[in-house]
Amino acid sequence: MALQASSFLCASGSVSSRHQRRSITATISLPKLRTSNLSQPKLPTRGLVEELALSSATTTKTYLERQSNSPKNNTSPRLQPQANDSDPMVIAKLYAIMEAVADRVEMHKNIGEQRNNWNSLLLTSINAITLAAATMTGIAATSSISAPMMAVKTASTLMYLSATGMLLIMNKLQPSQLVEEQRNASRLFKQLLGQIHTLVSIGNPTVVDVKEAMEKVLALDRAYPLPLIGVMLEKFPSAVEPAVWWPQQRRRKMKGNNGKMDWNGWNGKLEEEMRELVGIMERKDKADYLRLAEKAVKLNKALALAGPLLTGLAAVGSAFAGSSSLGAWATMLGVVGGALASIVNTVEHGGQVGMVFEMYRSNAGFFRLMEESVESNLNESDVGRRENGELFEMKVALQLGRSLSELRDLAASSSRKGETDEEFANKLF
Repeated sequence: MALQASSFLCASGSVSSRHQRRSITATISLPKLRTSNLSQPKLPTRGLVEELALSSATTTKTYLERQSNSPKNNTSPRLQPQANDSDPMVIAKLYAIMEAVADRVEMHKNIGEQRNNWNSLLLTSINAITLAAATMTGIAATSSISAPMMAVKTASTLMYLSATGMLLIMNKLQPSQLVEEQRNASRLFKQLLGQIHTLVSIGNPTVVDVKEAMEKVLALDRAYPLPLIGVMLEKFPSAVEPAVWWPQQRRRKMKGNNGKMDWNGWNGKLEEEMRELVGIMERKDKADYLRLAEKAVKLNKALALAGPLLTGLAAVGSAFAGSSSLGAWATMLGVVGGALASIVNTVEHGGQVGMVFEMYRSNAGFFRLMEESVESNLNESDVGRRENGELFEMKVALQLGRSLSELRDLAASSSRKGETDEEFANKLF
């Protein structure tokens, strides 16, 4: 009504333009909006492990409540999953396994950092003790025999003996090798965590999947134990074998194909390609890493024996330094032996020879795992129980650091050239 009145007055010209503008403005004015400070949502900054560890219990509880309150489950006291729905108890068990795996990732990471500190601190301390003892032996030999010089000589002998005992313990434990074990364990547990998460997200897990996940966790626990007493891995094995951190390959369950008969992505050419790759990895990659591991463990063993032997001889030399009969030779043994011991100790633990051996052994285990995975698929006569051929080929190519075309060319060239001119299958490490 106010707008119509204003228009009529404007047409008649009886009201001034100033009054007209005031009337229109008063009529169409809008109410003021209340403004408030809007806080922007914070983006999550946690990693995958922390997110899964914090939210897995809540997610499992919500899932179980939703399943129990659904109409299809209200008719029966027990949960009855449909054909395309996973059992809620299976989901709950998988989330419990994911929590345990996330905890193991943190455990191995923290203990690995602690043992890395052991390696650096023990190396610095033993070298400092050894060089100080060598210096004191030289000072005692160049001075006249007196009570203060006898005290210096005795102190150098005790320091050499202490360094010998510390070296024996350090060489037995091999802290750098322990650190590499924890690194591998943390990486493999993260990989297992991702696999279970993918299975829960896009798969249709069953009780068999829960059992397989449990076996993988326990196999990793056996392969990379945390305690040092009783279950520690052998640091100087007589025969070098690839590391094994996976359970025995089992027969796969039948995959649903909706009644269609197909080859599940497999064909004769792909099977022949996979057989060629297994032969290449067996003859070239795994054999080469085992050969390098044998050299590394032999070098490490020699250095582990030489270090304490040199400090022990230096202790004997420092005890007889300055005597009338064996003074010159004892002094040389005490000073030179200490210097050589510090060099040997630096090469062994500063160069982390034990870590290098564990790395080679783990790489050989990686190729053994790939061989067993390929052979378990090829030995399965029912292609419906195999992993999808196209997906499996892509996984193998990615693990070897190759494209699909490079992988096929490698298998083709191996069949043409023979074993002598083969190249290594791996291009990633």
